[in-house]
Amino acid sequence: MALKKRNKISAEFSMSSLTDIIFLLLIFFMLTSTLVSQNALNLKLPSSSSKTVAPQSMAVSIEKSGRFYFNGKRMGLKDVESNIRRAIRSSSNAEKTTISIVAERGTPIELVVSVMDMSNRVGVQAILATEPID
Repeated sequence: MALKKRNKISAEFSMSSLTDIIFLLLIFFMLTSTLVSQNALNLKLPSSSSKTVAPQSMAVSIEKSGRFYFNGKRMGLKDVESNIRRAIRSSSNAEKTTISIVAERGTPIELVVSVMDMSNRVGVQAILATEPID
């Protein structure tokens, strides 16, 4: 007596659910990548109760260790000044240009003052960035 197997194993795989997952992941990464700040240094800012919001055209970040960043790129203080001068020359609205100084909590005040002095020499308004107090 020859018995037949009733269960046949199918070697097919449905790709429709896999493509749905890939498209959902693609949309997720596209949306979250637009939310990432360009000047995304992990700095702990000092706190302030001030609610003033000023337009930012350039950002100088200072770490506790003394490293300077201009618009997210690491460089020395003299290079920061030359890049600011270059950015002002290429700017169409140079008189309204502002520099946001983003100094990490615990940064020596001499470093912050040196950036403020440099912005004064260049003739640009400097604003010290802080975290709001809740």
